[in-house]
Amino acid sequence: MITYSRDMLIGQWYRTEYDENGCQISEYAHISPDGSFEFTFVSQNAKGEVAEQIIELGDWGLVGDIHFTMTKSEFVDEQHYAADLADEQNYHAYKVLELTGQVFRYQHIVTQEIYQLKRIAEQAGNC
Repeated sequence: MITYSRDMLIGQWYRTEYDENGCQISEYAHISPDGSFEFTFVSQNAKGEVAEQIIELGDWGLVGDIHFTMTKSEFVDEQHYAADLADEQNYHAYKVLELTGQVFRYQHIVTQEIYQLKRIAEQAGNC
């Protein structure tokens, strides 16, 4: 088993993909050193208009090559909802496939879906 440093995950990450209808889905992840996270999911329609935005808040961890999350609350259309902590859909575990300074690639333990996030630079470079 490969062991990854927890510190490698701390920071801001993103991914963008398109669904079967050509609609863009983006995820922005802010992973904090205190074990908390904020994930923002933005879905756009084919015209590029925001169709839905969901913000999830919760806790995360990394042990060996297993990354896990627990969603505690979410904002949907600016309404705040507490997550049902008895609902198994608020808990996820992933096998880390790659974790570098720029790329985080992981696979959901149950669904086998693979995701890849890219790191967002902390500061813009000087031109």
